Amino acid sequence: MDDLENAILISFESGPVEPSLKSQAVSYCQQAKESPDVFRICIQKLWFCKLVQVQFWCLQTLQDVLKVNYGSMSSEERGFVRSSVFSMACLEGVDGNESVVRVVEGPVFVKNKLAQVLVTLIYFEYPLVWSSVFVDFMGHLSKGGVVIDMFCRVLNGLDDELISLDYPRSPEEIAVAARVKDAMRQQCVPQIARAWYDIVLLYRNSDPDLCATVLDCMRRFVSWIDINLVANEAFVPLLFELILSEGLADQVRGAAAGCVLATVAKRMEPHSKLPLLKNLQISRVFGLVSEDVDSELVSEVSALVTGYAVEVLECHKRLNSEETKAVSMDLLNEVLPSVFYVMRNCEVDSTFSIVQFLMGYVSTLKGLPALKEKQLLHITQILEVIRIQICYDPMYRNNLDSLDKIGLEEEDRMSEFRKDLFVLLRTVGRVAPEVTQLFIRNALASAVESSSERNVEEVEAALSLLYSLGESMTEEAMKSGSGCLSELIPMLLTTKFPGHSHRLVALVYLENITRYMKFIQEHSQYIPNVLGAFLDERGLHHQNVHVSRRAYYLFMRVVKLLKSKLVPYIDKILQNLQDTLSQLTSMNFASREHSGTEDGSHIFEAIGLIIGLEDVPAEKQSDYLSLLLTPLCQQIENGLMEAKVASSENFPAKIAKIQFAIVAINALSKGFSERLVTASRPRIGHMFKQTLDMLLRLLIEFPKVEPLRSKVISLIHRMVETLGPSVLPYLPRALEQLLADSEPKEMVGFLVLLNQLICKFSTSLSCILEEVYPVVAERIYGLIPKDGKSSPSPSRSEAITEDTRELIELQRTFYTFLHVMATHDLSSVFLTPKCMPHLEEMMPLLLNTCCTHKDITVRKACVQIFIRLIEDWCPKPNTEEKLPGFQDYMINTFATNCCFFSVLDKSFDFNDANTQGLLSEIIKAQKVMYEKYGNTFLMHFMSGVFPSAHCPQDLAEQYCQKLQGNDTGGLKLCYQSLIKNLRLQPNGSHVFR
Repeated sequence: MDDLENAILISFESGPVEPSLKSQAVSYCQQAKESPDVFRICIQKLWFCKLVQVQFWCLQTLQDVLKVNYGSMSSEERGFVRSSVFSMACLEGVDGNESVVRVVEGPVFVKNKLAQVLVTLIYFEYPLVWSSVFVDFMGHLSKGGVVIDMFCRVLNGLDDELISLDYPRSPEEIAVAARVKDAMRQQCVPQIARAWYDIVLLYRNSDPDLCATVLDCMRRFVSWIDINLVANEAFVPLLFELILSEGLADQVRGAAAGCVLATVAKRMEPHSKLPLLKNLQISRVFGLVSEDVDSELVSEVSALVTGYAVEVLECHKRLNSEETKAVSMDLLNEVLPSVFYVMRNCEVDSTFSIVQFLMGYVSTLKGLPALKEKQLLHITQILEVIRIQICYDPMYRNNLDSLDKIGLEEEDRMSEFRKDLFVLLRTVGRVAPEVTQLFIRNALASAVESSSERNVEEVEAALSLLYSLGESMTEEAMKSGSGCLSELIPMLLTTKFPGHSHRLVALVYLENITRYMKFIQEHSQYIPNVLGAFLDERGLHHQNVHVSRRAYYLFMRVVKLLKSKLVPYIDKILQNLQDTLSQLTSMNFASREHSGTEDGSHIFEAIGLIIGLEDVPAEKQSDYLSLLLTPLCQQIENGLMEAKVASSENFPAKIAKIQFAIVAINALSKGFSERLVTASRPRIGHMFKQTLDMLLRLLIEFPKVEPLRSKVISLIHRMVETLGPSVLPYLPRALEQLLADSEPKEMVGFLVLLNQLICKFSTSLSCILEEVYPVVAERIYGLIPKDGKSSPSPSRSEAITEDTRELIELQRTFYTFLHVMATHDLSSVFLTPKCMPHLEEMMPLLLNTCCTHKDITVRKACVQIFIRLIEDWCPKPNTEEKLPGFQDYMINTFATNCCFFSVLDKSFDFNDANTQGLLSEIIKAQKVMYEKYGNTFLMHFMSGVFPSAHCPQDLAEQYCQKLQGNDTGGLKLCYQSLIKNLRLQPNGSHVFR
């Protein structure tokens, strides 16, 4: 053993080797690789060294040398490598020479590497240099299995490394592949096909491994060779004979099935493909799919059956003549029962999409006037496939019930997996509604009666089918209970389903009731059944907390739909909910594992929706509300006292207790209309006002507890809608407290509340705003950028901090606040003595925002503010200005910078829809200024603004005419054209003044 062989062995050693020694060995091998004669060394060792590590290294080195240095090698060197490697592959010159190593008899990884070296040579040399490689190789196949095996490895390597489109290829590789395939088609493909046939015939019984190898090789080539070389009277009978021969090894039979599948899947015109599919008489193999489902043969035959069905369906879609349609439909009808069997019982090939195929088949039935008996049977089988596919695996039953990490992952996976299957179900439901509904009815009945171990999963699947079907039903069909629905819904409501204690079954059961409420609205005799389902252990009292929490929300949705129809049942509902409400108002908030303080709020909303109806007698309504508000207010009072003395560790739990009560009151009040609490039943309004008064104390006691503050603000929002104007006396104290020491984030919530108040009460809020606005203005003008730019943010390369994001949000909300004030007749507030000093900050801010803000919608809103200010503050003729100097400011500053130079800037994109909206407002501003200021405004534009931009006189006069007319659309087009003309002129850069 020489040094190189030693170095190779050490470099391949995976056991304990000194790092320094291994490093030296790798370095020595690399030096050898860089030798100009390394290919001769490698050939020499391949002939005479029996060490497989050395053989592999030499073959890998040869491949690397060819790939990198082929262009710089002499023809003699290339010829030496070519003849040597080919001789090794074909066992040339080794007969009787015991000292020569037969590489082709080595381990698989060495043989594969030898094949790759040959493929590399073919890549560079075939057909221009080495045109006879395949023909020469076939001359040696008579030497037996070893050479045949190597020949197949070379062909397979050619497919893997060059021809197959399953891997990404470079343009150069695609061109070489085309060159190789064209040459092979002309020169040797027929001979290769004949060799495949002869070898399979010869070795089918004696060497099944070799036979399977040859068939697999053939399968790869079918896609690009002449189909008649395999789809002929010799090959097809042989392939089916192999598939159907019970005495043969499964690997041979499966490989033959793979060849037939390749033939079936070959890309062809449909008018040529259909006769081929028909002549195959594929029905001969249908019986094999029902054998051992875990066997390799059944897997291959299943892939053949489904692949065949896909091709027949494609032909049916693409062929238009009645004759071909009939032939393809007959073939489909023949193969579909086997396809359905495969889908139900076998592992489906990954390349076959069950949903895609079935969707394609169902779409062929859409245009038919009526479905035949066989097609209706197929529809039922499709529904059965869907039912089986959507069933959960029983092994995850406990995980899904407790919803642990594994259960959550499985539920997410199945949710995604089911999406397409449910789309298919709804498509089937539209094509054959009666069959679909009958199937679901039978599935439900079967699941109820079944005592199998899969009972939970089968009930859940049947209920899920019913739920999904509802998505495709019209409102009218649901109300009338068309088809089997009039039987299905009563069955749903009156049946005690097995496995109802399981989370999945309980949830989908309640979801179904909610989905089909349109039917129950029209058939009110089932209302007691609905209430029973929600109020007993199937819903709100379910043992699984995930179910009971979801039931709160779904019950609220049911109540919204039934409303007045539930009035006779109020006492029963409240009685059944008494323990639930008691639990919710006394739970330990420190140990709660589920969602936040919103837990249970939906049940209060549901109760509020029922008891807030005018159909409820006034006396009873007051009693019901008192019954609910009293413990909630008590919970707040107790929580307030406990929080005051609580340690820092216990404080969050005490606050959470208060928060929940506020959320519950908020939810409860949603059922009471403003008219009821202020006009017809003022006693109810008084109760809510007392509650609000108590809650405002929280802002005094805990002004800096943000979660509590946000809940109180939310309740004020709600009370504004519930109490209407009667809430006004409570606002000054509330707003004063909310303003105290507000952070930017808190100011956003405060401004949103003010916006709601302004929209609701308009000028009735002017006195309050006169006091509040100065504080708001002073606070906000000290925080946001004075230039109105949209980003008080760092450069793009830097991340936007949370503080910066809060300031951006505050800025946007403040502009909305100013806009709401201006557009609700409250601009006079800005001119009051307390507020007027802040105009010096407001006017430049609005102007800069109009001109430069990145958000076009914000710019548009600010222009609209100026329009309202002009309309509100413009003096009538011969009267004193409301705001001295305002007219001059609008003409000289706003009109010049916003209405002209900001539009002239090339960043003002006329092709953008939002920018066009901004332009419309700017045009409106000009019209309003002309109407209010007359020629003073017009002369400023004509003699000052336009000349400064070197505007041609004719364009200026056109603008003047349009401005004085009544055609606003025409003015906009004229102004846009004027600006575009000015942009083409060398005006220099205009700076906003």
